[in-house]
Amino acid sequence: MDPVTVIIIDKDDSSRQTLKKIFESSGCKVINDFNNLMAGYNAIIDLKPDIAFIDMSENKDHSLEIIEKISIHNRSCVIFVSSFESSTDIVIKSMRAGAREFLTKPIQTQDLDIALEKTKMLLNIEKKGNVPSRVFTVFSNKGGIGKTTIAANLAYSLAKITGQRVALVDLNLQLGDITTFLDVHPSFDISYVVNNLNRLDESFLLSTLEKYKDTNLYVLADPPYLEQAEEITSEQISSVLNILKSVFPYIIVDTSSNFDSKTISCLDLSDNILLVSMINLPSIRNTQRCLDLFTRLDYNADKVMLVINRYAPADEITVEDIEEALGHQVYWKIPNNYFAVMSAINRGLPVHKIDYNCNISQSFVELAQSIDGRLSDQSQLVKGANNLKTPFNLDSINSFIKNLFNTKNKER
Repeated sequence: MDPVTVIIIDKDDSSRQTLKKIFESSGCKVINDFNNLMAGYNAIIDLKPDIAFIDMSENKDHSLEIIEKISIHNRSCVIFVSSFESSTDIVIKSMRAGAREFLTKPIQTQDLDIALEKTKMLLNIEKKGNVPSRVFTVFSNKGGIGKTTIAANLAYSLAKITGQRVALVDLNLQLGDITTFLDVHPSFDISYVVNNLNRLDESFLLSTLEKYKDTNLYVLADPPYLEQAEEITSEQISSVLNILKSVFPYIIVDTSSNFDSKTISCLDLSDNILLVSMINLPSIRNTQRCLDLFTRLDYNADKVMLVINRYAPADEITVEDIEEALGHQVYWKIPNNYFAVMSAINRGLPVHKIDYNCNISQSFVELAQSIDGRLSDQSQLVKGANNLKTPFNLDSINSFIKNLFNTKNKER
């Protein structure tokens, strides 16, 4: 592999020499260094280094303009910024201009080494090309059914068992709860990402999405203000998902419960839809409506994976009843464990972190294994997502459920 190339811009001669030694001791090649912003900028545009190091201590406004120009005209260049000032305002401004790393002066060798290791990893991945990717959208047109719980825990389990990067996207733009469920406080959100579509690349995404603790799970949060949610378009959502697919092997999306253009755009781009239902009449009726719409949208039969949440074997309506009524087999059953789920939500943790051995935690792990294609015990998997029949119309399902309960009442 060729060495990582670097251009340094810093007015302080001693600082430039120190930086040059650190970069070269890490195996990088410093192809030039400058004490003038414009001269350094011109060299960066002409020579296209892997890393541009810019000290902005002397002239912050001019430095921010240069950083933004580099990020537009040389998108593959990773920009490091340094300054004696490290206020939140200056850090955010530099990141929005296009910087990937911010280092406070005097620069510590350890901090620069950490930034370099991350950058080398990103550059190596970019040179290998895009990775195969799958988008799974967790959806129900009924609220309060457990969509966010499933999305957050499935994404966490996928990241843990595969060791690969997983993006968890909160597209419930007005009432998203992913950050609450995982107790994370991202510096950036989807509103910021869609406003920087011209700069989106792998290093930008990995530095913008919130990495969840010691995992390969990255969270793209919903916008903090309602008016920001309204400004995001379905076209922008499509663009973000397509770019995420070039970086993440797995993308889990939690949507709103509305069939608006933004949700439809997401569903269209999804490889699979985890359609969440419960074993009660309102949920079954709403699930039927979803299946009817998916048929009209001409989705492939194997795209829809029916997931029963809060499943209890003693329920009066059986899984077989639901499958017959809907003309669609159940893909997965998530057991009812109210106390484990509520304890996890209240603590802002995945269920796995609360009780790894409980039934619902194991169910999420096995669902992740199934999606990843590495479930060893196929008897645990309720197959049938490929066998979508022509759905009943609403009159048919109402008639079926009515007859079902009449029969069971007579038996009693």
